[in-house]
Amino acid sequence: MSEISLKQSLVKLGFALFLTYLSVAMALPVVSVFVKEVLNLPNWLGGFAVGVSFVSTIISRKYAGDFADTKSSKKCFMVGFLFYMIAALVCMGASITGLSSTVSFAILIVGRLLLGIGESMTTVGIPSWHFSYLGPVHSGKILSVLGMAMYGAFVFGGPLGLTLYKSFGFDSVMLASSIMPIIGIVMFITSPEVAPHKAIEAKKSFLKLLGIIWKQGMAITLQGVGFAILGAFISLYFKDQGWPYAGIGLSLFGIGFVISRILFSSLPDKIGGVKVALVSLVVETVGQGLLWIAPYYSLALLGALLTGLGCSMIYPAMGVEVIKKISPEQRGTAFGGFAMFQDVAYAFSAPIGGIIADKFSYSSTFFFGFIAAVCGIIIVRSMIINDLPINNTDSNV
Repeated sequence: MSEISLKQSLVKLGFALFLTYLSVAMALPVVSVFVKEVLNLPNWLGGFAVGVSFVSTIISRKYAGDFADTKSSKKCFMVGFLFYMIAALVCMGASITGLSSTVSFAILIVGRLLLGIGESMTTVGIPSWHFSYLGPVHSGKILSVLGMAMYGAFVFGGPLGLTLYKSFGFDSVMLASSIMPIIGIVMFITSPEVAPHKAIEAKKSFLKLLGIIWKQGMAITLQGVGFAILGAFISLYFKDQGWPYAGIGLSLFGIGFVISRILFSSLPDKIGGVKVALVSLVVETVGQGLLWIAPYYSLALLGALLTGLGCSMIYPAMGVEVIKKISPEQRGTAFGGFAMFQDVAYAFSAPIGGIIADKFSYSSTFFFGFIAAVCGIIIVRSMIINDLPINNTDSNV
């Protein structure tokens, strides 16, 4: 594939996924606010509503991986786009007037669970299709563009969702979220199918694949805590403190995320993912620490920016390491398992953060993110130590 064709394909991937992922990004900061302010339910239920979508994502990852590997990676992510649309329309039903808080919350949870299935199908299918179509040699670039598009959507999606919510209500956010996936469907509907790889060796079970990639997976689990906490609670944190610019924190996270992807997307392919992940986790740790102790909103905003800069490259860095370990015919399944580790962080961090916020304070939730990032540094550091050559003192005898 020529350099021009590669760039065109990556631009198409980034543009289409950015617009489509606004469906997810617009809803993220709004859900917990809707649960707290409109349904008058506690923070932990707001966190649960944010995180529950990742439960269905976890459960459906293996199916999505098998679907991409054995049937069609293109159909896999196209079905994911359809689930985005359906999920938003179901969530919109939670804002119907006259419903009790319990019924509205139940409808919201159903919609969030459907969104999780869409997440699974989309985020497994799109990289699998591009690995086959563009070649695994470009895996670092593909994963960087993938994340840049998704989290770049938060730069605009977070404030846009909050603005729509404040001006027109929750149903307006969900209506807009139901429209955005149509763009992705239109842009990829004429793209060619890529035939699944034929197995040249006995396929490993899903559990064996997880055993091979567990350290890389744990790194993104621990990285994901900071993002999940920030996405769910930074708006409520700023409101609780009486600070302005509540919607800017998520945008600064997204800006930091995108800047890091633009500047450093080629590094995992060049110097290896472990080194990139280690530095990234250190930066995220500093960002979460600033959010935790910030006496002023400006310092908290800097913490959000640093969290984005740090989180950005950990997924593609560890993803490159996963690709090195897994045969082509099981990449979709392996990436389903790999992404599942991140889903665990997203599924449970927000509810745990809600409990922490209810018992202590919103700032304390970022201490949780700080500790998780420190643990991530320890895991990645162990990967570097294990990769060091062992000196054989007997070789000179």
